[in-house]
This record gives sequence, structure tokens and C-alpha cells, in this order.
Amino acid sequence: MALLRTNRRRKGLEASTMSESLNGRLRTGNGNQPPTEFPHTLPGTRTEVVTFDNSDQMVHSLGSHDEALRYIEEQFQDVNFHVRGNELSMTGPSTVIPRIMRLLEEVRGLVAKGTVVTPDILQQLVSLLRVQSVQNPADVLTHNILSSRGKTIRPKTLNQKNYVDAIDDNTVIFGIGPAGTGKTYLAMAKAVQALQTKEVSRIILTRPAVEAGERLGFLPGTLSDKIDPYLRPLYDALHDMMDPESIPRLMAAGTIEVAPLAYMRGRTLNDAFIILDEAQNTTPEQMKMFLTRLGFGSKMVVTGDVTQIDLPSGSTSGLRIVREILKGIDDVNFSILEAADVVRHRLVADIVSAYSTWDDAHRTDAQYKPGAQDKPGAQDKPGAQYNRGVRK
Repeated sequence: MALLRTNRRRKGLEASTMSESLNGRLRTGNGNQPPTEFPHTLPGTRTEVVTFDNSDQMVHSLGSHDEALRYIEEQFQDVNFHVRGNELSMTGPSTVIPRIMRLLEEVRGLVAKGTVVTPDILQQLVSLLRVQSVQNPADVLTHNILSSRGKTIRPKTLNQKNYVDAIDDNTVIFGIGPAGTGKTYLAMAKAVQALQTKEVSRIILTRPAVEAGERLGFLPGTLSDKIDPYLRPLYDALHDMMDPESIPRLMAAGTIEVAPLAYMRGRTLNDAFIILDEAQNTTPEQMKMFLTRLGFGSKMVVTGDVTQIDLPSGSTSGLRIVREILKGIDDVNFSILEAADVVRHRLVADIVSAYSTWDDAHRTDAQYKPGAQDKPGAQDKPGAQYNRGVRK
């Protein structure tokens, strides 16, 4: 395999090239031939040339230190790349070259929109291009939801983009998927956006405190002391998206409310963006109670992971059955996120996939069904000491 690296000068329009071969065989022809000609192209291979408008566009597309080009080389190791001036030539299998051309087309689209192209962005582009969709990957990666404290929050996968679109287009939205897919984080971003644009007058964040058996009175401390550990992930997301100094003031005014699910009973929630997190730990009765709190001018987002149910053994998760109950109802959407949508450390997606495969293989074994709390080792789960007194 031959790889041609670049060593371009970054000032003005001057550019020079440095070629490096990993196996000592360069297919660049002799010194009198133009760099875009590959006279020894083998059958089944194809050569294409991408011409950039100027050196600045080329630098922004391939990386300030060629890190984007190096990533592309690593992903397509059976392709030879050659840079000369403002041209990038490539020769490789006829089935692969069109994919690279499409990738570079999307990269140029991102550059035109002011996006800095990094290896992470390229990784997301490669993943998006594997999915057949009418949406351009560049449109997905430039769909900004919120900018706060120098950080822009946007979907990073096609399923995440569809989820965000569903939140825009529906009143009740269910975001279901494994850990790390951004289902709660993106919903929080949409809630903050709706508050800032005055689409709603308040944000209400809730989740079941199942780890405490929903019997908060048994725990020491004030109400805030009792519920804070279970709602901390929601607070963390708020601090990422808003000025931390403004959050206590907004909470004191009731503009932002964070409370256990049990405190939603008997209320009607008007003109609010309401998020129920960890919904897999609701019973069918709790799910019905929550959904019927919906008031005028409000939007509800329900998030959860049906593979991480902490309910006592024998209990049915409300999230497992709600899709069957609500099917066919207009203005209700179910968005499914998958392991491919995990945006945490790259190992998280592999771990999620491995557990999913293992669960499928043991699905007939009741010991490993989600929610089997009374099996050996369940006592080691956080909050298990409080579950012993829960009525089953």
C-alpha cells in the first residue's frame, strides 16, 4: 500500500508536497508526468481528482496539519492519495472511490458553512454516509440547537437528527435507546432553546427515584437532600447549557423545576417543556399518570433505556408497553436510537452492542431478563437496600 503524505506551507497560495510510501511503491508516474495521471492503473481501479478553489479551502478541508487527510487514509487503506498544489488525486478500487468523493463533497459543504473539520467530524460523516437517507450528512452536522459557554450542541448522527426533528414536529415524543445516545441531553437542549425563544414559560424535569423505592421519607435530610442524588444527571445537563449562576434564580422563580415523578400527581402542566428521564423505571400506572399531566401549550419528551430496568422483580416497565398502547395516535412519536448513535467514548458503543448480543443469546433465561432484581448480585445495585421494603 502506498500513501502520499503532504507537507504544505500554510502562508499565501504556495504549496509543496512530500510523498511517503509505506512499501516503497509509488504510483505517481515519472517526473515529467502530471501528478493527476496514473498510467499504471490496474483493472477494477479508478482515478479521480478533487480540485479545491484555493489553498485556504484545501487546508480547512484536509486539516491544518493534515489530520483530516490522515484519517481518510487510515479509513481507506487500499487507496493511494497524491496532493499537488490545490489538487487531491486518488486511485483505488472502483467501488471505494465514489464513497471518498462523496465524503469530500460533504467536507467541502461543512467548510462552506464555517464548520471546523476534525477527525471526529469525519468519523461522524463516514457513519452517516453508510446510512441511506435523503438528508445530506452536512445538514445533520450543522443543525445547531444551542450555543452556550463556547459550546455548540447539535445532533451527531442521523437518528439523533430525526429525534430532534420529531421533538420539533410532535407534542409527545419518546426517545428510546441505550446509554450515551444523547436522548436526554438533546431533549434538554431543546427545552432550554424553547425557554430562551419563549415558546414555553418553564421547564419541568422529572425522573422516578426508584433507587430509593420512591419512599423518600425513609432517607435522611431535607427534601432537597433526599432527591438531589437521583436528579443530579439533570442538573449536570442544565449546567452545561445555561449560566450556572442563573439556574438557582430560575429554580427559585419556578421557571425551572426538577422533581421526582411522584410529585407530578394531581397536577396539570401548562405552557411547559416537560422531560421524563429514566422512564424505563416507571410502572404502567406511573406512565399513564405522567402522560395525563399534559396541559395546553406544553410539550413532553420521555426518555429511557429498556435494557436498564431497575424495577422490583415482577414489575412491568411502563416504557415497555406504552408504544403498543399509544400506537396510531397522532402527535405522538417514538424515536429509536441505537448503539451506532452512542457519542461517548468509542468503547461505549462496542460495550452496548456486546451486551445486546449477549442478552439476545440468553433471552430465554429468566435470570437475565431486564428487571430481574431478586437474582444473585441484585443486592449490590445502588439503592437496593431501600428496595427491600417496596411492596411487590
